[in-house]
Amino acid sequence: MGGRPRACKDPEAVTLVPNSGVLIPGQTRWRTAHADRAAFLIDTEAYFSAVFAAITHARRSILLLGWGFDPRTRLFPDGHDGPDDPDEVGRILVELARARPDLDVRLLIWRSALPIAAQQEFFPHRARLWFKDTPVHFRLDDQVPFGACHHQKVLVIDDRLAFCGGGDIGVDRWDTAGHRDLEPRRIMPDQDHHAPRHEVMMMVDGPAAAALGDLARERWRCATGETLAPPPDAGGDPWPAHVPAALTDVEVAIARTVPTWKRQAEVDEIRKLTLASIAAARETIYLENQYFTSPLITEALAARLAEPDGPQVVLISTGQAPSWFDQLTMDRARGAMIWRLRAADIFGRFRAFWPATAGGTTVIVHSKTSVFDDRLARVGSANLNNRSGGFDTECELAVACDDEAGRLAICAFRDRLVGHFMGCTGDAVAKARADHGGLVGAIDALNREGRLRPIEPPVITAFGELVAKYHLGDPQDPKDSWNPARRRERLYEAVRKLDLLAVTSPEGQPTA
Repeated sequence: MGGRPRACKDPEAVTLVPNSGVLIPGQTRWRTAHADRAAFLIDTEAYFSAVFAAITHARRSILLLGWGFDPRTRLFPDGHDGPDDPDEVGRILVELARARPDLDVRLLIWRSALPIAAQQEFFPHRARLWFKDTPVHFRLDDQVPFGACHHQKVLVIDDRLAFCGGGDIGVDRWDTAGHRDLEPRRIMPDQDHHAPRHEVMMMVDGPAAAALGDLARERWRCATGETLAPPPDAGGDPWPAHVPAALTDVEVAIARTVPTWKRQAEVDEIRKLTLASIAAARETIYLENQYFTSPLITEALAARLAEPDGPQVVLISTGQAPSWFDQLTMDRARGAMIWRLRAADIFGRFRAFWPATAGGTTVIVHSKTSVFDDRLARVGSANLNNRSGGFDTECELAVACDDEAGRLAICAFRDRLVGHFMGCTGDAVAKARADHGGLVGAIDALNREGRLRPIEPPVITAFGELVAKYHLGDPQDPKDSWNPARRRERLYEAVRKLDLLAVTSPEGQPTA
């Protein structure tokens, strides 16, 4: 099903431009920088193998930002975990730093709250001891408002190569795109095995990588007071030889979320970009995300579903959050959002799924990825909840393509994502889209084994209804973090103003 760009109801606004026009400097993006190559890494086996190849080719700098980090993480697990495994990432980093005196290795990880740290065997806190008396500079960062977290996941090598996305380097993250029921390599240091897990990262080189290096160095300065200069250019190419580029000669946009904190003004580029992307989509909105609780995003999608010729909308998330806290806060609120979209879906263009393995085990969806039509792909750390719009720090990469090769690459990325959940190829999804009228029809036709299962809102108790109603645990910014009653009021005030939102171009003309 096709559709036209939505016109804002504000009479002062104009019809939306195509998807590539939503990347507005200072509003929906921080910077745009060139990349000779860009690649999408689907699932952590692909990410960890690329990380190993990249860091072993580092000459001057390795700079990592993370929500979590465990130095015991194995980059090539083999199903047998023991002490002193040579592929543990912490061991590799220490050995590299000792062998190469000119290599500066720095890790900046969020100082997680104790309840979260307890679930991770008090890593990353214990990582300080791991790196004590080594050349690796390890710091914990608590420079966020109370209750907020540093959620950016960025790895930069020599300012020549960078990764950004939803994945952290942890012992419970590794999985293949097959998401097998029996996978001995999903082993942890305690010899237990973790659940199947889905992640997506994006890898870029050139000036785009250097721009992410600037972002990481600014975070380091804010956390430690130490100003780092960009690393001297040492030449070489840390791009992993085994990873083909999905896109070449492309402009990469970087968008951020930064909460109001001390003298730092709020940065909500990702939230604005999400709303502008939804409004500009013509045919298909594909969303993969760990959480879906934002009333603002929900209403933006509902408005598109209500259009007779609006886009199809597909959401893929986890069936049930793995932690009790997220089940209480995020799952309950997500149920209300799903009901709202189903009510708005009078033309049958909305689907919400959770993926399962061939044997029926839940696949934890931790990715934060979206594709709009065949022109705009976004990969980052931001969830589709309130926190990621103005309370936690986030980072995201976006590529918009109007040329045929770029559009085919973005289409192939989305089709491969959808197909791998159902155990089929991206080519099979592409053919089914052509045969059955788009992505929704393709999934309905290919999902014969039922591995993509409808998300059903959970039964809510009186307390659960209270949590969902006031979005407890999910503030939109520091202003309402201590005032949930005011939070609900402010959220729905923003929803009421949604049709008046306009992204302003550098020339002062509203474009979205």
